[in-house]
Amino acid sequence: MTTKKAIDTKKAEKPIRKKVTPAKKTSKNEVLNGVADIRRFFHKNETPLYFISATNFNMLGADEWIKGFKFICHIECFDGLHPNVFSPQQEIPHDEFTSIEDINNYLLQHPEVQAYLNLRKKGKSAGKAMFLMFDEKTEKLAKKLGLEIMFPPAKMRTLMDNKVNTNRLAEKAGVPCVPYVLSPVSDYAHLNKVSKILGTDLVIQTPFGDSGHTTFFISNEEEFKKHEEEIIKEKEVKIMKRINCKGSAIEACVTRHGTIVAPLMTELVGFKELTPYKGGWCGNEIYPNAFSPEIREKATKYTQLFGNQLRKEGYKGYFELDFLIDQDNGEIYLGELNPRVTGASSITNHAVFALADAPLFIFHILEWMNVEYSLNVKEINDRWARQENIDGWSQLIIKHTEDTIEYVSQAPKSGIWKMFDTGHIQFDRMDTHRRAVETENEAFFLHIAKEGDYLYEGADMGILVSRGRMMTDDFKINARAQNWIDAIRGKYVSEIVEDKREKIALTGSLTK
Repeated sequence: MTTKKAIDTKKAEKPIRKKVTPAKKTSKNEVLNGVADIRRFFHKNETPLYFISATNFNMLGADEWIKGFKFICHIECFDGLHPNVFSPQQEIPHDEFTSIEDINNYLLQHPEVQAYLNLRKKGKSAGKAMFLMFDEKTEKLAKKLGLEIMFPPAKMRTLMDNKVNTNRLAEKAGVPCVPYVLSPVSDYAHLNKVSKILGTDLVIQTPFGDSGHTTFFISNEEEFKKHEEEIIKEKEVKIMKRINCKGSAIEACVTRHGTIVAPLMTELVGFKELTPYKGGWCGNEIYPNAFSPEIREKATKYTQLFGNQLRKEGYKGYFELDFLIDQDNGEIYLGELNPRVTGASSITNHAVFALADAPLFIFHILEWMNVEYSLNVKEINDRWARQENIDGWSQLIIKHTEDTIEYVSQAPKSGIWKMFDTGHIQFDRMDTHRRAVETENEAFFLHIAKEGDYLYEGADMGILVSRGRMMTDDFKINARAQNWIDAIRGKYVSEIVEDKREKIALTGSLTK
């Protein structure tokens, strides 16, 4: 979303430790013993559980694993056809949205949402909820409604979400980072001085930012001047040596029994066909043999080390790491931490390895269910690392890439689309997530921008998910991906709005 105010980095070095309440046993003093018991527990669940966010993309399919799981969303991506999505019909007065946190706070204050929560209440408790993003205001609103947030405190997540602090955590964990320095920057001469050991080809990241929006590639003063205002206003930025790298992502879950690690995925970054941001995340692939055994083993090892460090800091639950693989020396470095479910979660949680056991979000929610359970994390990690347990999937995050404001008069439906040999596509059938995709000639599309919305530079149009690959072996968009991108864009009908004051204030990604 948008850049948040930088925090005091001296305070950031002190971990926030949350008092851990001893796990309670079930009403029958039952201890859940392994994956089968855990799956059964959630199929019989009676606690109201929610994912509250702008869309339900990040947790697609959770309602099929958990009885009583519902989505509360601001954007109705399925036009009222999803059986477990609740979206308030009447818009109430509110300040301009500037973040996903603003959207979630709006939802929790909405009379229709409050009535829905009350309708499903169990005694005094409104249940438990996950959010893609939340802040301390969200925590106060949720507490007032009797809703427990299934994540560590917002203050802790903010500290860990800070890209500068991520490197400090990595150092504690023993996880290598791209050569870097942490420093304030006052001007270009000062940048050269503090980054002398890194050379002149640099990447600068501000503490908070969305999908490449605040990642700047600087090799001369002219490039610095373009982003000078955003860089010098921060108390501290991360300055890295620019390396010839390919992006990758890995998701994991910190549990009381250890860190469960999903397989490493490729990342699509900065493709102009999908995003206006040079360093912007715009998709993922997961498929067997995507990386060498050495890279996979290192990524898993580093993720476990990082997860163990997060646990020491008082964190538990879902997180994602971006790794940068140096194409010149084969080394793998930590890029950034996302302490939450992310835009890659839909890929992780619908792959074969997750379907055979349980998705990562199941283990996350389990940590917040106040039940005792046992789990052999090593067995799960070993099983998930086997290549025969990985099938091939890709997703594309399609943004509006032009510097225009456009009113959408027609948008493609969410569901399964089919592509013909001519490159044309046709809506085939309604479905609620990608598992219904049968061949590489089909794709699941989730529209975010719909009829009556506005497109602006960087706005999410929708997410396309299909079997098979969307990149070549040298990390370029392949012909199949280009055909799907062109075809989906072609299904949007929009016209440029002359008066730019009609632009919606919300900017940035609603998915990661």
